[in-house]
Amino acid sequence: MVSKDWEAVDDYFEDLLISADPVLETALQDSDAAGLPPHHVTPNQGKLLHLLIQIQGARRVLEIGTLGGYSTIWLARALPPDGYLVTLEANPHHAEIARSNLTRANLLDTVDLRVGNALDLLPSLQPAAPFDFIFIDADKPNNPHYLAWALQLSGPGTVIIGDNVVRDGEVANAHSSDPKVQGVRTFCELLAATPQVSATAIQTVGSKGYDGFAIARVTH
Repeated sequence: MVSKDWEAVDDYFEDLLISADPVLETALQDSDAAGLPPHHVTPNQGKLLHLLIQIQGARRVLEIGTLGGYSTIWLARALPPDGYLVTLEANPHHAEIARSNLTRANLLDTVDLRVGNALDLLPSLQPAAPFDFIFIDADKPNNPHYLAWALQLSGPGTVIIGDNVVRDGEVANAHSSDPKVQGVRTFCELLAATPQVSATAIQTVGSKGYDGFAIARVTH
């Protein structure tokens, strides 16, 4: 359920702090027209990812879950000229739309879009590791496996973001039968149990409802 106040505040900050961008707007429109699920980040969240990459000075970025490429554009635009981004998408139709959106954004020289099951593709990324910034936004039951691979592909200072971890508050329900909730809970428990990780999680409300994200830094 989305509160009108939450949506109004999101709109206020978006209108005030985020410039109109036809490329990003068209990416959303084309994704919607192609029948992709509306699971993309909001503009305010996209800008947050963008700023985090710039603050960190990341050059090598990994995204698990491309969807229509909206978040990918935000991530890739934050990179320096010698930066690169690898993004993994399991659904060929989603990847086709994402490739079109990335082409329009003139980012195909920066972005390596790979199509297939992420757990099959992740081992092939070891030669490119360590990544500086990893954004996990794919099927939640596999979040623990994605985190395990993210840690393998990280180095000291790597930032790992896990999106959609609050699940309308259900993350606090240990008895939930939802595999997405249980995947997120295990993901968070693994963060807590990993000595070389310092992590927290933030609840958010807005135009996409009640959710949140986990953010972790690999310390050593």
